[in-house]
Amino acid sequence: MIYKVLNLLALKINLTIKMKNNKPFFILMFITAFISSCSILKTAPYDQYSFQKTIEIKIDANQLIDKAENSYEENSKEIEKLQNEIAKIVEYEKYKPNNEITYKMWLLLANQDKNLLAGFLKRWKEKDKLSPFFITEAKKQITEAFNLLLEYESKKEPATKNKLLQLLSNN
Repeated sequence: MIYKVLNLLALKINLTIKMKNNKPFFILMFITAFISSCSILKTAPYDQYSFQKTIEIKIDANQLIDKAENSYEENSKEIEKLQNEIAKIVEYEKYKPNNEITYKMWLLLANQDKNLLAGFLKRWKEKDKLSPFFITEAKKQITEAFNLLLEYESKKEPATKNKLLQLLSNN
């Protein structure tokens, strides 16, 4: 079957391929097609929009975290805006193919029951004001999570993937 398809393809582009002489070529083509179709091996390609939005949200989040010594109500509009931006990027990442790791990372950042961004905002709302020590420590963790996500988004390398997977498995 595969020989017929490849033979038709060769005829279509005006190539003359003799089956007997090119068996290794066809086997190699079949193996390449099979491997490239395995979704387990695929990673979403670099996405400028994802990278840019992650930077924007990181900066907005850090600026907002610095204000957590003040009343939650004083900053409620900025907090709501940040939460909306997070919801948008989560939804965007959800529908990108081969993007499970980035999507799971955004879900972690958006989860109010975890100790990252949304969890910080929830605690701020409950306490109304947070201590400088808590703010500093939480900001370190949240910034590190964003940095890992940005590093992964920019490089898509196994090392950065493993760091993100480790963070996801620990939470």
